[in-house]
Amino acid sequence: MEESIEWEFDSCMTEMFGLGEVDVNQYSPLTLAYIGDSIYDLIIKTLVVNEGNKQVQKLHKRTSRFVQASAQSQMMRVLQERLTEEEHAVYKRGRNAKSVSPAKNQSVTDYRRATGFEALMGYLYFKKEWKRMLELVKIGLESLEESE
Repeated sequence: MEESIEWEFDSCMTEMFGLGEVDVNQYSPLTLAYIGDSIYDLIIKTLVVNEGNKQVQKLHKRTSRFVQASAQSQMMRVLQERLTEEEHAVYKRGRNAKSVSPAKNQSVTDYRRATGFEALMGYLYFKKEWKRMLELVKIGLESLEESE
């Protein structure tokens, strides 16, 4: 059933919006991070809303804890040892990409590591490796819980 849901979403997106095949290797690491940021944000918001109906400001506060660069950076420290060579290469491209916007209230190291994480999320999303993407997010979130 899981595969049919993935296939259905993918085929609906392609059919309704006329999406073409994506060569994920042609995208810049910052483009991958751009979509990866949105995908990760959606995953976290889904998990937070699933905890129960709350005021939006409380949902936002809880979500912010997981989507800030320092949290993503901390997750990447744990995830790096679990990445394939290909995934690690994508992460490093994202981490080393020169961003035009400076880190806001975050260290440059955390910001760059978070950009690498988001690039990896975008890469896995475009490759339709959603299960792997969710597996890495789960491991990362569990590492955050353990460190509290």
